[in-house]
Amino acid sequence: MKPSSIRAALPNLIRKQRPVFLWGAPGVGKSDVIALIAKDMKLELRDVRLSLLDPVDLKGFPVINAAANQMSWLPPDFLPAMKVKNKPNTSKGLLFLDEMNTAAPAVQASGYQLVLNRRIGEYVLPDGWSVVAAGNRTSDRSVVHTMPAALANRFVHLDFDVNASDWDIWAKDNGMHLDLRAFMRFRSNLLHSFDPKENPRAFPSPRSWAFVNDIYKNNMAADDEFELIKGTVGEGAATEFLAFTRIVKDLPTVDQVLLDPKHTKVPTEPSAQYAMVTALEAKSTPNNFPRIMEYIGRFAMEFQVVYVRGAVRHNIEISGNKAYVDWGTKSEAYLA
Repeated sequence: MKPSSIRAALPNLIRKQRPVFLWGAPGVGKSDVIALIAKDMKLELRDVRLSLLDPVDLKGFPVINAAANQMSWLPPDFLPAMKVKNKPNTSKGLLFLDEMNTAAPAVQASGYQLVLNRRIGEYVLPDGWSVVAAGNRTSDRSVVHTMPAALANRFVHLDFDVNASDWDIWAKDNGMHLDLRAFMRFRSNLLHSFDPKENPRAFPSPRSWAFVNDIYKNNMAADDEFELIKGTVGEGAATEFLAFTRIVKDLPTVDQVLLDPKHTKVPTEPSAQYAMVTALEAKSTPNNFPRIMEYIGRFAMEFQVVYVRGAVRHNIEISGNKAYVDWGTKSEAYLA
């Protein structure tokens, strides 16, 4: 299930307080999607890593109630408080149990009651809170423990799939470098490439490409840049990405396109065409869209569609432009 579909579907389960478990490979962005959903729904997010806890940590700390001659348990502060200023907690939030199946079996067992019955001992999860969990798959060679059937049967299980289009939207919203976005459009299979049989130290993933973005923006010496990127996404992906960036440097500028859209050179290599349309969409406005469209119209229809969709995402006002309407009417068959 692609991230945008999970983001659209999960709120329905959260509102019904149906526990959900997201399964996915390392570094694909499970935690990021949960954070976005919490933001969309205006919910407080508590991120609890069960793999860092001991079995007794969830239940809390024993304290003596001398008046009642009893022992009770003081809940941990990473769980939402049952009461606020001696009144029931009316807040709304998501309790996110990340890396749940990497926790030791004894720790998972201590979480059963929280997932199954929304309580642990004397602690009760406030009514406005829902439980979502996530973890890696055994097939990914991650250090995971088998989830007991009694616990697994209480979750709605969703498989998290990497999707290049969803990632591109996220990359734009988070200021990823245009060269990196263009490269992912050209080599989308490298957005996530992991062979568990080889168990590589560094491999491409949405998370590791975000690290590459930070490295690439620093304009380092070529040898140092290559070594750092290789250590982040692996040698093959690093070599392809840096070769791609060398092609980008020889492309026409946006200013050249705007000055002479009829005669500015159109690149012939697909890699360069992806880079060109990505750069142009980022500079598109309702005013310059007709001139850019005059240039883009010289590209194959595949790249025209990529550009127009990206330009509208960049500036929705472009959709009211006459050049956009004319192009959409002419190209309706390609937009189905």
